[in-house]
Amino acid sequence: MVFSDLFFLFVFIPAFALCYMLGGLLDRWLSRGQTVKSHHVKNAMLVVFSLIFYAWGEPMYVFLMLVSVMLNYVAGRIIDGRQRHRRKALAGGLACNLLILATFKYAGFFAEVLNAIGIAIPVPHIALPIGISFYTFQSISYLVDVYRRESPAQRRFADLLLYISMFPQLIAGPIVRYGTIAKEIGNRHVSASDLSDGIYRFLIGLGKKVILANQFSEIVDQFLVDGLGSLTTSGAWIGIAAFTLQIYFDFSGYSDMAIGMGRCMGFHFKENFNHPYCCDSITDFWRRWHISLGSFFRDYVYIPMGGNRRHQAWNIMVVWMLTGMWHGASWNFIIWGLYFGIIVMTEKYTLLRVKDHIPSPLLHLYSLLLVVTGWGIFYFDDFTQMGVFFNAYVGRAQSLHDFVTTSAITDNFWLWLTAIVFCMPVRKTVATLFDRHVANRRLKDTVVFATRTLLSVVLLVSSVALLVGATNNAFIYTRF
Repeated sequence: MVFSDLFFLFVFIPAFALCYMLGGLLDRWLSRGQTVKSHHVKNAMLVVFSLIFYAWGEPMYVFLMLVSVMLNYVAGRIIDGRQRHRRKALAGGLACNLLILATFKYAGFFAEVLNAIGIAIPVPHIALPIGISFYTFQSISYLVDVYRRESPAQRRFADLLLYISMFPQLIAGPIVRYGTIAKEIGNRHVSASDLSDGIYRFLIGLGKKVILANQFSEIVDQFLVDGLGSLTTSGAWIGIAAFTLQIYFDFSGYSDMAIGMGRCMGFHFKENFNHPYCCDSITDFWRRWHISLGSFFRDYVYIPMGGNRRHQAWNIMVVWMLTGMWHGASWNFIIWGLYFGIIVMTEKYTLLRVKDHIPSPLLHLYSLLLVVTGWGIFYFDDFTQMGVFFNAYVGRAQSLHDFVTTSAITDNFWLWLTAIVFCMPVRKTVATLFDRHVANRRLKDTVVFATRTLLSVVLLVSSVALLVGATNNAFIYTRF
């Protein structure tokens, strides 16, 4: 089940909302006369629907997630206990999490590598559980934060299960730190503003996915899948430009939907994207793209290894190799990670020291060129296909241009224009200008409410219309 699905929108969400509200009413009845209100029934409803959501496509792997949560629950309780067992419990918990991830995500890849160097072993073919990278990293952050005394261990297994399995962020992030929502698990309040903002944010994400990302996926397939054998240089550039926009609107759209649904339930997830294509360096790009993953590697790998204090170059390369591996068990992802690691490390000693003296347009052009090139490495896990693409990309194609490329631009002109505009901070700019020129508070609130209502209706109707009969609707990051 995915968020941009008619069944999810018109069956799962209404059923969940009804049960969740009934759970809230029952909690209030059970908590009458008490100072602290209970959320147990409401949380139980969220856990049940989260497990149904996850089991919809992979019922067997629900048990794997339950085992993972139980291991982390026990490890967390021990870490929060006696001093002499804390380090062993942390090591054991981390080992279990990494072993589960390595078994289900990397066992086949490692076996193929060993076979390639002459060590003959059977190659296991294990289906990848959806979202395993995301919920494993959340489990790791939970154990480390408890060990660092930054968060207390969760005393109720059901509440830790809620944190790990919560369906808004379960299969494609963002990676939510336990400390971010620990207090809200047992004590949260949803205001009318939270509900309004959450629904609006969800519909913004739905529009990004269905109206923009899904349409760009068809252009990507046209050039980088169906037309790869006859790819022209301009076709290579248009194809990878389409993927550049597709992956942004796909993943940021999912994050918007997750943040919006969380907000409707009283959870405040942190932002995961900040207009990354407005970057002026690759370092800046990675501060804006998939922020939750970048902060995870910074806080749990880079800084513990020494950060900027010692072996900085080595630390950077290790982090970026792991970043590449996190995205998939394939050499192209490792190369992609090392590609950006080399650039980030180089920038620290060169560009970032003189950036203030370089015109901004040149910095943006430089950054986007390297980002788009990186997406070419990211997209192809077959090196033969990657070679065909990059030969065309650098001008070594049989033809530089063809009519198909022209049609892909002209026939989708408004799609390209809309996507480029919404890669920029349009909403922030409009809101700033509106606040500056409209002083009447009541008028301001009325205009904002009317505009958001109209936009929400347009996004919902347009998205539903496009989803009817849609065949290519999966989120890219669910496979990581």
